[in-house]
Amino acid sequence: MTSFNVDLTGKNALVTGAGADVGRATALALAQAGASVVVNDINPDRAEKVAGEIIAAGGKASPWQADISNRFQVGSLIEAARDAYGAIHILINAAGVYKLGPMPKVDEWDWRRIIEVNMNGAFFMSQMVGRVMADEGGGVIVNIASTAGHPNPLAEGVAYVASKSGLIGMTKQCAREFAPMGIRVNAICPANLTPDDPKAAPAQPANAQGRYGTVDEIAEVVLFLCSDAARFVTGQAINVDGGESMV
Repeated sequence: MTSFNVDLTGKNALVTGAGADVGRATALALAQAGASVVVNDINPDRAEKVAGEIIAAGGKASPWQADISNRFQVGSLIEAARDAYGAIHILINAAGVYKLGPMPKVDEWDWRRIIEVNMNGAFFMSQMVGRVMADEGGGVIVNIASTAGHPNPLAEGVAYVASKSGLIGMTKQCAREFAPMGIRVNAICPANLTPDDPKAAPAQPANAQGRYGTVDEIAEVVLFLCSDAARFVTGQAINVDGGESMV
């Protein structure tokens, strides 16, 4: 659970990729802040589990399975969110696919799948939810990118790096086009998060703070961007990496 608190009572949020990792932490944090949350994941069991956690803690949540790379499933997801709660005030694009490998050996299917989810999915969600938000007087969109998209490319993983670089560019363009509609759009670029297998990672990451971050710390930055405290912040790609980007 997060230690940073904002009041999002009365707000309705839709979080993609909310079944695990940053998406899960963000969904829980938004609910803890008072928002009603539509929990999306491609895995229906994970979506239902996270929604159940929110409800058990006294929050409001609805699970919905959808593959956001499919425009038709995105449409159904958005309609389900509106049916459940009415307006959509917050969209968090946290769904993502991650696979490394040297560029000469990247399989075409892997390339297309990573781009389809990380880029196309975020575009479909932002475009369609943006229309809803524009009709309702505004809203907030936060894209979960990566420092691999800017400024630190990886040793390998061309499809992932390309997708996150594109997501940062799309964030800025969406922010510019959506600003007159009262919609703020920002990206968070995490790095150096606690590894799934600590034994396979360095004991101390190469960042200024000399430690790994947590998914809750990413969720806390999401909360800030969704709050009125960030009402003058849009079109930004914020590195949350313990200072790696300046080392």
